[in-house]
Amino acid sequence: MQTTVNVSGMTCQHCVRSVTEELGELDGVDNVDVELVPGGVSHVVVTASRELSDEEVAEAVEDAGYSIG
Repeated sequence: MQTTVNVSGMTCQHCVRSVTEELGELDGVDNVDVELVPGGVSHVVVTASRELSDEEVAEAVEDAGYSIG
């Protein structure tokens, strides 16, 4: 299953690593693919073996220091 979210505030590869690590810790996540748009809205596709809730994805992104939207 794939979940796509837009993440604001990411500017560099360190940001990508932080978001990827936090999302990767969610149960069932197999892959995280980030299309970085520095200073804009980056697109993140999370592939998981189960359906992820909007809340848990948002919480992981916020734990990394960024916001959905």
